[in-house]
Amino acid sequence: MAAEAARPVALVVGAGDATGGAIAKRFARGGYTVCATRRNADKLQPLLEEIRAAGGTAHGFGSDARNEDEVGALFDDIEGRIGSIDVMVFNIGANAPSSILEETARKYFKIWEMACFAGFLNGRKAARCMAPRGRGTILFTGATASLRGSANFAAFAGAKAALRALAQSMARELGPRGIHVAHVVIDGAIDTEFIRSNFPERYALKEQDGILNPDHIAEAYWMLHQQPRDAWTHELDLRPYMEKF
Repeated sequence: MAAEAARPVALVVGAGDATGGAIAKRFARGGYTVCATRRNADKLQPLLEEIRAAGGTAHGFGSDARNEDEVGALFDDIEGRIGSIDVMVFNIGANAPSSILEETARKYFKIWEMACFAGFLNGRKAARCMAPRGRGTILFTGATASLRGSANFAAFAGAKAALRALAQSMARELGPRGIHVAHVVIDGAIDTEFIRSNFPERYALKEQDGILNPDHIAEAYWMLHQQPRDAWTHELDLRPYMEKF
C-alpha cells in the first residue's frame, strides 16, 4: 500500500469501453493509480485486466454517479484507502435520441440526471477533496450538444449544455484556488458500438479518419492535466478533419 500511495490517483467516472476506458489506460501509462467506475463493476474487469497486464495499477468500483451517498462513499473510500485524487474525469453521456413529439418526461429527466446532475455530484465532491490541498484537475466530457441542440436531441442537449455551464462556473471559482477545471467538447462521432449500431454511414468513415479514435481523445485529457497553471485551457474541442462546425 505504501508504494501505491506514492502514486498520484486518477478517478475516471464512467470508464466505458471506448473513451472512458481509453482515458483510464492513458493515465495508467502515465504512472497513475487508476480508479475506474461504472454502475456495473463486472463490466470493468476487461479494462482492469488490460491495465494490469501492461504493468499499471487499477481498481474498479461499481457506483451510481447519480446517487449522492454513493458518490460520497466512493471518494471517501479512494481517498482513505488508496490515495489522494489528483485528477477526476467525469465521462457519462446518456445519449438517447428522440423526437420532442415522442420524448417522455421520465427519459428526459433520466438523461439530465446522468449527464448533468451526476456531473454536479462528482464535481462538487472532487472539489471538496482538492480544495484543502490547493491542487487538482477536474475534467468534464462534453459533446456537440454542449454547444447547440440538434433536432431529436432535446434531452441530451439540455443536459450537456447545463454541464458546460457547471464547468464554467467551477473553473471561475476553483481556478484561483489551484484547481484546473476543463470541459472537452467532443464534436463528432466516436469509434463506439453506439455509433456503429445506430449510425452505420457515419461509422463507415472510420477508414478515412472521419470519426474520433478514443485513444487520441485520451491524449488530449492527459495533455490538459499536464498543463502548467500559467497556461491552462478551460475548453478544448476535438473533431475529425472532415467534421463541420
